[in-house]
Amino acid sequence: MAESSTGTYLIRPDYQKKFKPAIVKEFVHEIVRERLSGVKYEPEKIPETCSSLADCIRDKVKSLGIDKYKIIVQVMIGEQRGQGVKMCSRFFWDADTDNYAEDVFMNDSLFCVAAVFGCYYY
Repeated sequence: MAESSTGTYLIRPDYQKKFKPAIVKEFVHEIVRERLSGVKYEPEKIPETCSSLADCIRDKVKSLGIDKYKIIVQVMIGEQRGQGVKMCSRFFWDADTDNYAEDVFMNDSLFCVAAVFGCYYY
């Protein structure tokens, strides 16, 4: 745990070091569009593309300096055929410190859902 200048331990992050969904969503939006614009759906390339996108997003979010957060990134890519897709996540977390951001990208060939979860270490 981090010790403050008064000798007490902090169990909540400073405002500057909190997971900020709006900023993270901008990062995800930018990275996904940059990497997937004009890309055609090719099933054999999707696992590597998902992994690469998740690594890139995680590294960018970690650069925010939110040290005491566990960053979890989930990327799903599917073929665009006009179908509907529903996705759900459930977590047991602290609403004061933990949060998430997500973004959806679609082109004529594929769709991508990227979600980033920030869970604070106490």
